[in-house]
Amino acid sequence: MKRTLSTLVALLLAAAMAAALSACSGSASEAPSRSDSASSASGQPAPAGSEAVSSEAPQQASSAEAGTPSGTDAKTLVVYFSVPDNRDNSYVEVNGERLGNTQYMAYVIQENTGADIFRILPKTPYPTDHDELLRVAQNEIRTHARPEIEGTIENFDSYDTVFVGYPNWNSDMPYILYTFFETYDFSGKTIVPFNTHGGSGFSRTRETIAKLQPNATVQEGKSISRNDIAGAAPEIVDWLDQIGMLKTNP
Repeated sequence: MKRTLSTLVALLLAAAMAAALSACSGSASEAPSRSDSASSASGQPAPAGSEAVSSEAPQQASSAEAGTPSGTDAKTLVVYFSVPDNRDNSYVEVNGERLGNTQYMAYVIQENTGADIFRILPKTPYPTDHDELLRVAQNEIRTHARPEIEGTIENFDSYDTVFVGYPNWNSDMPYILYTFFETYDFSGKTIVPFNTHGGSGFSRTRETIAKLQPNATVQEGKSISRNDIAGAAPEIVDWLDQIGMLKTNP
């Protein structure tokens, strides 16, 4: 079942308003022990704009500009990693479709900035069982692993602002993010981190990104708890407006 993200977001906003009136809270978010995400198989809804990677056949990011944020002519890219596991707080259900917590956040950002989007997919897929995923993540820490990424970003040098999203795993970025930051040169670019978490926020991941990319500007970014992500679309849009990245509709 394929729908545009704008329709999904509209449905979400309507649901959020109804929930507020009835004093009910949303459900779902990232997996416990900060083992968020695992995600989407083929057939899940894709965001509007320029989708860089599919779950079936990773491709290069589109070089075509998908939109222009307000107040700037800079090209913008959203990059995210999301691997929801089998715990029901590792994903968001949108009109019957499951989106990983970080994936959902990336889609809302992409839809409201008009950016291109690229999903980080590992060449060796992560397990979707929570306990097994946790063991793999902990082993990556012990071995300082650098998991290989499937696909590349075309014309990366053409982007001026890059949103980078990831779950908080064991108070750190997933180690495939280290691979990503060691693969691309962000010199002169602005990095806008965003993440989902189970209570630890960003931990020290923003400082880690700044060390890995010392010639880039790393903004404060946006961190959202897995307990709040299901109803977070208005909060994300407000944040984009505050940092001057909300696109202007013609």
